[in-house]
Amino acid sequence: MNDELDDVAGLIADARSLYSRDHSSIGTLDELDARLREPLRLALAGIVKAGKSTLLNALLGEQIAPTDAGECTKVVTWYRYADTPSITLHPHDGPSRRLPIRRVAGQLVIDMDATSADEVERIDIGWPAPVLKSVILIDTPGIASLSSDVSTRSLDFLTPSDAPSSADAIVYLMRHLHPSDLGFLEAFRDTAAGASQTVNAVGVLSRADEIGSGRIDSLLSAGKVASRYERDGELARLVLGVVPVAGLLAEGARTLRESEFRAFRALANCDRGVRERLLISADRFTAPTGDLALDAGTRRQLLNRFGLFGVRLAVSLIRAGAPDSEQLAAQLIEHSGLVELRDVIDRRFQSRAATLKIRAVLDGLERLLDAAPRPGDEQVRAGIERIRAAAHGLRELSLLSRAQVSGLGLPDGLSAEAVRIVGGDGLDAASRLGLGEAADPSSGRLRRQVASAIDSWRIQAMSPLLNRPGVDACRIVIRSLDQIASGLATDTGDLAQPAADIVAPGGPADGRRQIADQQRERDGYDLAG
Repeated sequence: MNDELDDVAGLIADARSLYSRDHSSIGTLDELDARLREPLRLALAGIVKAGKSTLLNALLGEQIAPTDAGECTKVVTWYRYADTPSITLHPHDGPSRRLPIRRVAGQLVIDMDATSADEVERIDIGWPAPVLKSVILIDTPGIASLSSDVSTRSLDFLTPSDAPSSADAIVYLMRHLHPSDLGFLEAFRDTAAGASQTVNAVGVLSRADEIGSGRIDSLLSAGKVASRYERDGELARLVLGVVPVAGLLAEGARTLRESEFRAFRALANCDRGVRERLLISADRFTAPTGDLALDAGTRRQLLNRFGLFGVRLAVSLIRAGAPDSEQLAAQLIEHSGLVELRDVIDRRFQSRAATLKIRAVLDGLERLLDAAPRPGDEQVRAGIERIRAAAHGLRELSLLSRAQVSGLGLPDGLSAEAVRIVGGDGLDAASRLGLGEAADPSSGRLRRQVASAIDSWRIQAMSPLLNRPGVDACRIVIRSLDQIASGLATDTGDLAQPAADIVAPGGPADGRRQIADQQRERDGYDLAG
């Protein structure tokens, strides 16, 4: 993949010579070059009050993103890694300027002074959060806001009509499924993916604890709702799964203070009758009472930080044996759904960061050539087509999208297997082959599995019942299997060879392979892509 990144960087350099006197185009090329070299851009989007900033804080592990209704929440805000904290405001007109860094009660306060949100293109926050070393997080204003200007800022940023989306992928938060959610996700797919129509969004059923009215089993109820959404015909075409997350609990757990643990422990150790009465509702929990040493102000703070679901869960976990704040925080995070979301982000987006960036940059470069053609640009255009044709990761992304949007033209069982092999469940060899993470590449099991799979898929590709899309899907799957075999051969010290040849000569698989080779010759194309 590094070679492909270098090839794309070379195309950008070639394009610079074509536009050497066009300052606007050079600026576009500078942006594409920076995008190619920086981490994955992951945007958080959703309707107003969906909990975007709260979830972003949970991902960061700090209360940095403002969650109030101030002017700064109406602006697109980027969070990047930096050794020292910084806040930079970029206006639509005029030079950028640094803003003061100020925290109140642990929360970062962004003071835009007299500047209105309408005047600001974006805010850049540099922060020494470890997660930002591998991803740029982007907080966007609410979709479907009562203020059309606020919604327009998100739409212009994520789904521009004349350029690729500025985000490589999005986490889309929804409390319930609204037509505006479907409209936005479809626009993002069309804009971010271009002609490939790749799905680069994951859905989050946010504030999931509210679905079960704050009961201890609320996340189980939310999980059932999320599963129904995943099966929804319209939504299934637009997102790579739906994850229920209790964002407020996740944020509170990631920033749990020792004083809060002591308060939870006091609740856990108080009289059972008093505790049960307090936890009936939010009003009961914050009402003055002489039966508890924990004052109403402290209880109100716990409610604001964790929600009633979080308070109930924390008390239950302490009573079940959580001994200290570290253990309690870890268990609360596990119950919040944040761990599952981070796993989905890593598996669906982070592991394919280079491929997603290459696709976006090639799209942007092609748009520039189309908008401002120059004599001699044929070489750059040819390079774009060459990289697209050679970059198998792009074809895998396209197949994953087709599986979501229109189907692969394969029987259901084979479609699921194809999605797994091209990386739908993870990019490592064991995940692609459905053997689990514990499979040992040196044992030979993976190599035998991939050899068998290639033979099976080559035979499937020759089926007279398959239409052209089905055959194309088989070709992509076989190429993925070939790459797995090549990697396994390298890892175990064997000579890299086509995976289909790692079988005993003269056996049944060998005969099937000869038939496949003859069929390829007749059809005039290589099933391995």
